[in-house]
Amino acid sequence: MNFFDLTGKTAVIIGGNSTLGGTMGVGLGGHGADVAIVGRNQEKAEAVRARVEEAGGKAKCFQADTTSKSDLERVLKEVLEWTGRVDIVMNCPGVNSSTPFFEISEEEFDQIIDVNLKGVVLSCQVFGKHMVEKGQGGSIINISSVSSNPPLSKVFTYSASKAAVNNITMNLAREFAPSKVRVNAIIPGFFPAEQNRKILSPERTADIKRHTPMNRFGEAEELIGAAVFLASEKASSFVTGALIRVDGGFGAMTI
Repeated sequence: MNFFDLTGKTAVIIGGNSTLGGTMGVGLGGHGADVAIVGRNQEKAEAVRARVEEAGGKAKCFQADTTSKSDLERVLKEVLEWTGRVDIVMNCPGVNSSTPFFEISEEEFDQIIDVNLKGVVLSCQVFGKHMVEKGQGGSIINISSVSSNPPLSKVFTYSASKAAVNNITMNLAREFAPSKVRVNAIIPGFFPAEQNRKILSPERTADIKRHTPMNRFGEAEELIGAAVFLASEKASSFVTGALIRVDGGFGAMTI
């Protein structure tokens, strides 16, 4: 009856060197999964690897530009050489900006869309295709945001990119279901991630907390439960196309 045992599974965390991705990777490793930590910054990735091992799991770092299909194809090959399988893929790179709408440059727009949306699509093309063709099922977990719906003010491109992540999640859930590959998304509220700290003024922080019934930001560890639930074939075998909020009630709030 252990619904959350991931022993023998391999989890690929795209953006696993980030604050939230790294913490969820530690959670998956602590529940038995072998964790592939994928990202550009290998110093941060090594720190996550150490945390996974402290939690009793096994992990390895893989360097890649997550917006490059060829890099992701190389990582897939390297992961298969390492453990021989891919069971769980988590897509969590993220870039944000509070640039006023009329001042958003094409370069900034392209960067945010590339990292937040294109990277998810490419990951699902590379790893999702492998999982579908393998025919043994699996779980893809995309990291969305409360800014996806309704859109959060002052983060125009980020909100648009995350709304698209929700859409692609539901589209691929339908597409991959016959192959028993489940595709879901976690919608985090406000967490102390690096991208949030860069754009939040004291006034903005106060506004967010007033709009959050629990009146606080989340802690990264509070995402682990949702991640392990969606990763587990036993716990969420009939869950696909779901957008699961972990937001302290932010999405339920109005005046």
